[in-house]
Amino acid sequence: MIIAGVTGTIGTGKSTVARMFADLGAFVIDADQLAHDVVEPGKVAWQGIVDYFGRDILNADQTLNRQKLAAIVFSNPEKLKKLDSIMHPEILKEDQRLVEERKAVDPNGLIIKDIPLLLEVGPEVAHLLVEKIIVVYASEETQIKRLINRGLSEEDVRSRIKSQVPVREKMKFADFTVNNDSTMEVTRQQVKVIYDKLMQH
Repeated sequence: MIIAGVTGTIGTGKSTVARMFADLGAFVIDADQLAHDVVEPGKVAWQGIVDYFGRDILNADQTLNRQKLAAIVFSNPEKLKKLDSIMHPEILKEDQRLVEERKAVDPNGLIIKDIPLLLEVGPEVAHLLVEKIIVVYASEETQIKRLINRGLSEEDVRSRIKSQVPVREKMKFADFTVNNDSTMEVTRQQVKVIYDKLMQH
């Protein structure tokens, strides 16, 4: 069993690459999905968030109002840290549960973790979560185009790109890189080469 992490910056196409690995037979764990799952009503992280932030941040159906919560934490680093401290342990638990479950089913398989902020935690911590790091990159021009197509304004896109660790920095820690600037077919070929290499371990 080998565990690899797919990361990059906004608009580089990380999730597209993760899906290509899934098509080849890898088991994909999506960090964003885990972050959604652990805050479902009644779960430990949901309870922790409600206890700390109050019931004002809930929708009528008891789910979290993400916009309200985001507005509170992004202007307050202390509260953001608190939110992370409630959510991260639960996300890690869920992550480990899925890994163990998968190992039992397919001990020689490949697990791909789609983690946008994998390297933001530092390369040492990243290597506790994954054995190999795959960085997906694209030119800034391509990133901007993709994000504008998703409905963001150019100004918003540029500020988001600026707020993230530059993809060139992330590439220094990569075991493999995927250039996602060209066609889907070219990207798929690169993914296949990496998949084959990882499966040889």
